[in-house]
Amino acid sequence: MTKMATKRFFALLVAGLATCSQADAATMRLSLDDALKIARERNTMLKAARAKNDQADARVVQSRQAYLPKVTLSETVLHSNDPGAVLVGKLQQESAYYNLMTMDMGDFAVDKLNHPAAITDFHTSLQVQQPIFNRDAIIGGKMARSARKAQGFMTDRAAENIELNVKKAFYGLILAKKNLDATEQSIGIMQRYSSEAARGYAAGLVTKSDKLSTEVRVAELRDQKLQIQDAIRNAQDALRTMLALGPDDTVQPVGDLKVDSRLPASAASASADGRSDLKALEAFREVTGYQHDMARAQYLPRVNAFAQQNWHDSSFLGTEGSSWTIGLNVQWNIFDGMATKGKVQEAKAQALEAQYNYQAAKEQSEMEIDMARRALVTSRERIALTKKSLEAAKVSFDFIGEQFKTGMAMTFELLMREQAYTWAKMRLNQARYDYCIAKSELEYYSSH
Repeated sequence: MTKMATKRFFALLVAGLATCSQADAATMRLSLDDALKIARERNTMLKAARAKNDQADARVVQSRQAYLPKVTLSETVLHSNDPGAVLVGKLQQESAYYNLMTMDMGDFAVDKLNHPAAITDFHTSLQVQQPIFNRDAIIGGKMARSARKAQGFMTDRAAENIELNVKKAFYGLILAKKNLDATEQSIGIMQRYSSEAARGYAAGLVTKSDKLSTEVRVAELRDQKLQIQDAIRNAQDALRTMLALGPDDTVQPVGDLKVDSRLPASAASASADGRSDLKALEAFREVTGYQHDMARAQYLPRVNAFAQQNWHDSSFLGTEGSSWTIGLNVQWNIFDGMATKGKVQEAKAQALEAQYNYQAAKEQSEMEIDMARRALVTSRERIALTKKSLEAAKVSFDFIGEQFKTGMAMTFELLMREQAYTWAKMRLNQARYDYCIAKSELEYYSSH
């Protein structure tokens, strides 16, 4: 293979690998609604929260033992030559004999009683236990249902939290891309002015200091561009994580930082009443109340009925010797070393803690709503101001630019106007982003 053919081969190989790499990586054009839908379906934290719902459902099922019977079937095999065990085993198997007519003592002969042959006994037992009155267990069922309700509200809040973070990352990606466009536009403009300054310096019309100052400004803008590119990558990483996408997937946001023509009507009437996390805390208050009642119920007796059917045989699962037993068990804990009293005191304190947590959360929620509402109003005012500032900065920059080209303006004037113009564009982008985030937070902090 000639050197030229080798180079061509390697070039084709590199191009093929690049094509494969691009095929593996997917660019997804997503609107905000699309991103939210994917997050609801694929976010792993949300899946974990839903798994907690399943756990709470399972605890509700377990609580049914308070009124449902418990049925157990057991099989026990015993092989022994113990005199007592052998005699009882034969009686239970109904295999012990004694002939009154012939006066044959059989299994009851003294020698056989003291030195019996070993016996194998298969004991099959069917047991049924039925709760009659277990006050603490009944309350435990109510507590499990309240805990399930609380967990459902917590899962709803987890979904709302994921949605808010998706919005922040999505809007952050749009903001970074807008700032990148503004920076690249400024770089292009300043590169042209820098080239003119270089020609002016070569012609002796511009000082070296002025020439270098334009180059410094281009370098500053390029540094700013690198930081914005990092912000884009960070926002991409955040979206990939929350949407459970692959490491090579890229999200292309479809949409803009939209600002409403007027403030939403819901902004003035926003309230935290009915918010899912507050509902969860309210349900937890119910749980702690049941915990208190459950602890006090341990002072009461427990009543359980039971029935047992037994079979004893010399073979597995035999039914030769059959017997049954029924009964009622009453158990009353008279004194347990102050353990129950301590549990009652602890449950009462937990109920108070839940009450205070709920009140604190309500107060915090009202403060969060007020902050989000103020941020919404302020960002809207900032948008109006920065629009005017941007228009004035552009007119001023264009004018000084024309003056600079004809030598009628100094370099520092050009740089000042360019910085003001670029900064005004980014301030407007930031104000629009802040408006979108404030609106999203207002929805998050209020019930909707």
